[in-house]
Amino acid sequence: MKPLLSFVIATFFLAGPALSQESETADEPTAWEVISTPDSNNLSEFLWQSRPIVVFADSENDPRFEQQLALLEDQAAALAERDVVVLTDTDPSAKSELRKELRPRGFMMVLIGKDGGIKLRKASPWDVRELTRVIDKMPMRQREIRERREP
Repeated sequence: MKPLLSFVIATFFLAGPALSQESETADEPTAWEVISTPDSNNLSEFLWQSRPIVVFADSENDPRFEQQLALLEDQAAALAERDVVVLTDTDPSAKSELRKELRPRGFMMVLIGKDGGIKLRKASPWDVRELTRVIDKMPMRQREIRERREP
């Protein structure tokens, strides 16, 4: 098991209720589709496909980490609509590639665009509404919105 994203147990815990309940609409994604733990610790696998949100903490018991995941879980559909995947890293001793590249100190949430650029860094939890506003202002997201409107 890779130490970078040993958050699988907590992901199952968060996704369990969403997977066991039927959603009101078939198109509404569950948290399992949004919160992922990739096998690789390389952000290039998401390039031009997804917008990673990387959530760092020194422990999976960090209250800010738990709050951030709860906020993301509550609005999974809004994140899925914007091609967001959530990556977590709660093991600073592993010295993962993500930690080397993004250099978090304690809790940190990083939004990365489809182009691989860092769009937002926050040292405190952010609501999905605030995150979607940042995403919706990105040029690539604006193009996606226009393409969906065109017949």
